[in-house]
Amino acid sequence: MVCERKRRWPFYLLCALGALVVAAFWAYSPALPPDLLIARYTNEESKFIDVAGARAHVRDQGNPDGIPLVLIHGAGGSLHVWEGWVHELGSKVRLISMDLPGHGLTGAWPRDEYTVEAYADFVEALADALHLDRFVLAGHSLGGAVTWTLAARRPDRVSQIILIDSAGESRDAPWPTRLARLPIVGDIGIYFKPERWVQRKLSEAYADPAMVTTERVKRTAELQRFPGNREAALLRARTQGPLDARPLRRLTVPTLILWGAQDRWVPVADALQFKNDIKTVTLKIFEKLGHDPMEEDPVATAAAVTAFLKPIPASFPPRADPVQVGLRARRTTCRDLVAECTGPDGH
Repeated sequence: MVCERKRRWPFYLLCALGALVVAAFWAYSPALPPDLLIARYTNEESKFIDVAGARAHVRDQGNPDGIPLVLIHGAGGSLHVWEGWVHELGSKVRLISMDLPGHGLTGAWPRDEYTVEAYADFVEALADALHLDRFVLAGHSLGGAVTWTLAARRPDRVSQIILIDSAGESRDAPWPTRLARLPIVGDIGIYFKPERWVQRKLSEAYADPAMVTTERVKRTAELQRFPGNREAALLRARTQGPLDARPLRRLTVPTLILWGAQDRWVPVADALQFKNDIKTVTLKIFEKLGHDPMEEDPVATAAAVTAFLKPIPASFPPRADPVQVGLRARRTTCRDLVAECTGPDGH
């Protein structure tokens, strides 16, 4: 019997290896063709412009004479999360949304940096490309951190900010981020099929289960498979250091904080901490909403935005011509490269 078992172990090993290979082929999901995703997830307002070297997916819509409101989505998101606000605010406000580098239809960034600080550079370059001297910033989750980082850096350009369930002072990284930081595990894991993971994340993000629609899960999962996005997410997980909250305490711009009380990722206590840290704050908590309140209740959250926004004293230009946008963005890229080589003090 012992000899027979010894003779069989290669067979068992071969079966186990075969099962692993089959599972790997089942789980593996290559990048999707960009043309397919662009056709599927753009509309007549979508434009692709050169911003700091990235081919950025941007929508500039709403009232061209209204206050410019620049919208920054969170990690793993896309400009589609703002569609409810576009419908509710479009008659009053000029709404500018974009897919950040490594997200949506923008894809990889030649700069190959995906930290909060790098994203703040990108958003300012976009404002340059669209000839925005002064503007309002609204950011959700990771986009909230980008918002307050840029506002603290450039209060001369950012007139007001809106923080929506925003990232703030760093806490321990969640386990998916810790897993992504592991050698080999993270490199292989990003190529597994994302649908089930996306469905779980969206179920945690929304207080209302009805928000987790087949269409939303499919769009989020497929946009993760846009070429370069998963590699960018891995690099972001491995390079984003702890957020420095000291700039928050230097903020002087009027700030609106919108928060879902049912947020399972960023607790309401963080909203109260923001209120304590920032000088001029209006706080609005929505008791029945989760981590994405602007999607779950665009009517109520947009009403809070309308009540908060104040006219920008300085005049601002009409919407830029797309051709001129591309030329301006390329000049911005050159300035960025010079600054990167010389450093902030010119040396």
